[in-house]
Amino acid sequence: MAILSFRKHSLRTRDDRRTPASELTLRQSIYPLCLVTILFFLWGFSYGLLDTLNKHFQNTLHISKARSSGLQAAYFGAYPLASLGHANWILRHFGYKAVFIWGLCLYGLGSLIAWPCLVHRSFGGFCAAIFVIGNGLGSLETAANPYLAVCGPPRYSEIRINLAQAFNAVGTVIAPVLGSYVFFKEVGDNADAIKNVQWVYLAIACFVFLLAVVFYFSTIPEITDADMMFQAQATHVGVAEEPFRKQYRLFHAAFAQFCYTGAQIAIASYFINYAVDTRDNTSSATGAIYLAVAQGCFAVGRFSGSFFMHYVKPRWVFLAYLTCVIIFNSAATTQRQNTGIAMLSLTLFFESVCFPTILALGIRGIGRHTKRGSGWIVAGVSGGAAVPPILGAAADAKVKGTGTAMAVPVCFMLAAWTYAFAVNFVPAYRDTADKTGAATIGIENANRDSEISDSGEEADKGVGTSAEIAA
Repeated sequence: MAILSFRKHSLRTRDDRRTPASELTLRQSIYPLCLVTILFFLWGFSYGLLDTLNKHFQNTLHISKARSSGLQAAYFGAYPLASLGHANWILRHFGYKAVFIWGLCLYGLGSLIAWPCLVHRSFGGFCAAIFVIGNGLGSLETAANPYLAVCGPPRYSEIRINLAQAFNAVGTVIAPVLGSYVFFKEVGDNADAIKNVQWVYLAIACFVFLLAVVFYFSTIPEITDADMMFQAQATHVGVAEEPFRKQYRLFHAAFAQFCYTGAQIAIASYFINYAVDTRDNTSSATGAIYLAVAQGCFAVGRFSGSFFMHYVKPRWVFLAYLTCVIIFNSAATTQRQNTGIAMLSLTLFFESVCFPTILALGIRGIGRHTKRGSGWIVAGVSGGAAVPPILGAAADAKVKGTGTAMAVPVCFMLAAWTYAFAVNFVPAYRDTADKTGAATIGIENANRDSEISDSGEEADKGVGTSAEIAA
């Protein structure tokens, strides 16, 4: 099957017909998964760069911790607008490829807007650029996360999404390293350091526009609502038949995602502040190095979590990791110096599997509601706009109060833990996850000979309307 095709392409896909994509094998899913994984690195890099800029904007522009959280508010506040609005509409009416291209174009546009804002040191203008970038990345997450979860055998959905998210974590490591050794090393916290970042955003714009062209000409299978309904029925998960408003497991997952992501973003956003406030003689540049180490722990955690999921049910790995997050985050609120930084770094290590696993478990078995439902869970990322300002305000209330303020994310992690508990000990949650996890679709009797057209049109074999499939 050709990977790139230069013949006429269509970005519209019918959701009421089943395609061979419902039974993709591991081999058939490798190329599209690798291509989508590049997107995870891109938004990991963007997010890591934002965490580094947060502290340097405080120093360079002389703004408070609470005001600097406007970057996170603009970035993550755009997510529900994308995941519940324009990106989700495009996903349901056109398909995954169209959303990938749309998200990349918005990402590139926002990066171009950021360029002059950095030159003129306009914090408000840069927040506006970040809002556009957030819409682009929110669009990409709306499509990429569920695509990884459903592209290939259902049994390995959590492993696929955690491996791809590991490359997201690699991006979050590289960005602080660049900040410490390239942008801020020689010029410190002055205007020249901020201007240095303009070239990064220009390079990002060029790259993502080129990647959008690659996606347009690439052959990637489209997974329709009918495909997901087939998988749900093949695994005997009855909840897919329920109307969307009764998918309470999905809404619990979205709530958990909101609380967890808000806490994760708050911790990363103020990690440098935490290092400066709690460790003697620590500069912002040194704090960025500690952040890079912590993000390295985060990346290692995702690879380790994916490894453990080969041998232990993903829901158990999720419960163990999130429990450890609460333990070490709580310890970081009382410890100082190197011990406190070590506790917060371990918190990031165990945070690693939580976001992708909540999404993968949350959309298991919901059939034709998968595209719409994934938008709700991705919208939970908007917690990243709500929790950092609370932590920032708590830190501003006391001199060098970032350490004590880390109690704020602990509270939100406890709320997210309710979902980890439910998916392991409440039968309605646990049985749905286990039935899908035991599926042999794409492994036994796989549809190996089917060709998936790059336009997403239905193959002659195995095609039927959703009504026919239900019958």
